[in-house]
Amino acid sequence: MKLLPQIQVEGGAEWLARTATQCLIDEARLSPKPGLVDSRGNGAHHDLTLSLMERSAHSLTSTFQALAQQSWQRPADIALRQTIGRLGREGEQRMMAATNGVNTHRGAIWALGLLVSAVAMHGGTGGSQQIAATAAELAKLPDDAAPKVFSKGLRATHRYRVPGAREEAQQAFPHVMQRALPQLRLSRMSGSSETHARLDALMAIMTSLTDTCVLSRAGLEGLDAMQDGARAVLNAGGSAHPAGQAALAELDSQMLALNASPGGAADLLAATLFLDRVETTSNRRI
Repeated sequence: MKLLPQIQVEGGAEWLARTATQCLIDEARLSPKPGLVDSRGNGAHHDLTLSLMERSAHSLTSTFQALAQQSWQRPADIALRQTIGRLGREGEQRMMAATNGVNTHRGAIWALGLLVSAVAMHGGTGGSQQIAATAAELAKLPDDAAPKVFSKGLRATHRYRVPGAREEAQQAFPHVMQRALPQLRLSRMSGSSETHARLDALMAIMTSLTDTCVLSRAGLEGLDAMQDGARAVLNAGGSAHPAGQAALAELDSQMLALNASPGGAADLLAATLFLDRVETTSNRRI
């Protein structure tokens, strides 16, 4: 593949970083999201606010830019995987410093970090399928420097014997590619507003995702409530329809009552918005 001048690499990396950051902010602001922080309030969280989520997103811009720069037109190999892992951990430290120790976007650093790197590996171009497949190649490679500790999400995957964020990436983000992106575009084509299309995409993810954030906070009861409630929204015609809005409000009430927050689904929605924007934006500065 022909190498681009450094100025074009820098421009492409900057665009990817700004886009990833904006997708995190767009996800955070989207309302009404069941159990999640949004423009209405803190959802099921006592330690998160919308302003904190936005500050966290901005703190990650430099990480996304570094990931893109280091990945630009490079092959998927262990050296790159280890570089990505190191940059992701450094980004997590910056996030924690910006939020005074609150985990706002650890899962998003993993998902969006891989996708940003994958786009950069293709020189800033490529369709969503190609990008997701490349991200999966990276996710399957070992990172010997990764800490040998279990996060809450990993503990949930082991306790309930379900796939988590790592498996989602290694399988090329099936909840994004097979559910969220198709639903996002279908809702748009059906005349829904962008807000309703994004909410429908979130519901599509939640219908089948084994969200470890929900499992950690509310167990299998919470997971069943999330999946059943999301299906009810889509079966009622989606969030643009009155019946769908009523089903969404009911799901929100259930999530709050169970102290459940589908943070894994939110991370994948941000990834969905990122892939959609990369694939459809025609004025990228690369």
